[in-house]
Amino acid sequence: MSDPSNQRESEPPEVAVRVNDRRRVREDGVEAGEPEVTEVARLTADLEAARRRIDELARGLQHSEAEREAFKHRMTRERDQLLELEKGKVAVVLLESIDDLDLCLRSADDSPFSKGVKLIRDGLIKRAEEFGLERVELLGLPFDPNLSEASDMELTDDQASDGRVVEVLKAAWRLKSRVLRPGRVKVARYVAPAQA
Repeated sequence: MSDPSNQRESEPPEVAVRVNDRRRVREDGVEAGEPEVTEVARLTADLEAARRRIDELARGLQHSEAEREAFKHRMTRERDQLLELEKGKVAVVLLESIDDLDLCLRSADDSPFSKGVKLIRDGLIKRAEEFGLERVELLGLPFDPNLSEASDMELTDDQASDGRVVEVLKAAWRLKSRVLRPGRVKVARYVAPAQA
């Protein structure tokens, strides 16, 4: 017969096994994933959300910069237009003085006084041109209602001069591309000669 003590010796001794269960169970009984995995996923999601927010803010900043530049250009353009308008107002006063001197010189003789008036008028015209004003030559050209107004008409029997400016009563002036003041002219009108 066998000895029970011998039997125990042949059996392996009992080893205490310790199990660490790292699974987590939430309160609702559902097993949650590894804590490290959920933490990494949360941090990755937070990082992506932060990147999207940074992109959104960068686009907003670029949009604001573009709006600021557009506003700056618009203000510069409006300021330049206002300056041109004010230049035009000042120039009209100067042009009235030049017109008065031109009127004086129409009936002038060769006296020293007339020569002095002509020098003053020429000096004012030179300053007006430095200011950006340009005198528009109309004499002999076809009448253009954008540059002048017809205040008188002269009958002619020359068909080639029909509709042409034959006399400038008041000069037309331009500031850059804008007509500052239209001229006042006399225009020829063709009339066929009467046949007898």
